[in-house]
Amino acid sequence: MQFIRDIYSDARLAGRPVISLEFFPTKTEEGERTLLEKTVPALLAIGPSYCSVTYGAGGGTRDKTLGIVDRIQRTHNLPAMMHLTCVNSTQAELGSVLDEAGQRGIKNILALRGDPPPGSEFVKTAGGFEYSRELVAFIRERAGFSIGTAGFPEGHIAQQKGKLVDWQYLAEKINAGADFIITQLFFDNADYYEFHDHLVGKLGITVPIVPGIMPILSAGQTKRFVSLCGAKLPAQFVRRLDELDGDDAAVLAYGIEYATEQCASLLEFGVPGLHFYTLNKAHSTVQIARNLGLPTA
Repeated sequence: MQFIRDIYSDARLAGRPVISLEFFPTKTEEGERTLLEKTVPALLAIGPSYCSVTYGAGGGTRDKTLGIVDRIQRTHNLPAMMHLTCVNSTQAELGSVLDEAGQRGIKNILALRGDPPPGSEFVKTAGGFEYSRELVAFIRERAGFSIGTAGFPEGHIAQQKGKLVDWQYLAEKINAGADFIITQLFFDNADYYEFHDHLVGKLGITVPIVPGIMPILSAGQTKRFVSLCGAKLPAQFVRRLDELDGDDAAVLAYGIEYATEQCASLLEFGVPGLHFYTLNKAHSTVQIARNLGLPTA
């Protein structure tokens, strides 16, 4: 399996964007079969270069995440990246996870501080890490992995000192050894452009800064997501969602339309790729890729 840093390097030389996907571990065996046997194969039609699998709040899906990443790589020959968080883990435990990942041929890790279990605040585990930059450095010391990290175009919701301070901390993660940045979802491209220009122009960041795109599936779900992550919704976007409220098919179609326009502008700007938060669904992402005229299998 390729290192993701090499995937971006090869794509840059070829002058093409990298398409990548994010999945989350399912709660049931039936859901996992649907993901692996239906959703992933359907998305392979748009020619993704890699995918990622989340770790769950509190690191509660460790074994499922490892298993899904392993199966995607073995069954579909698609490089898959495992999310790894600091939450509820000692350095020894994180090292054990990395050992197992390496034994399974997993070469790519998205290093995150992570979200604590619902209803609680992040507290450093005794013998663990407080900041994701420490986890990045820990993984880099072990070698054998390409490391991604998260970036927040609007600033992290927990960073009370503002987005410029948050972006400085992101630069520290890059300096610690991260190879690329995947952003939190956003709905106003101006936020990404400001974020990108500050990182590159003011902080000297040279690694790929990959926008994360979430096609909306329902109005209520979208509003819940942004309330959790601190992203804002443009006024015209909210008005249209409110107009379509109750018509699920219309909301789905509008989500595809909006994300297509968003992605087209980002590609024109010259982004290194598009990372789709699929929510374990194929339809919207496939349609967006086709609308954009991206190469498909």
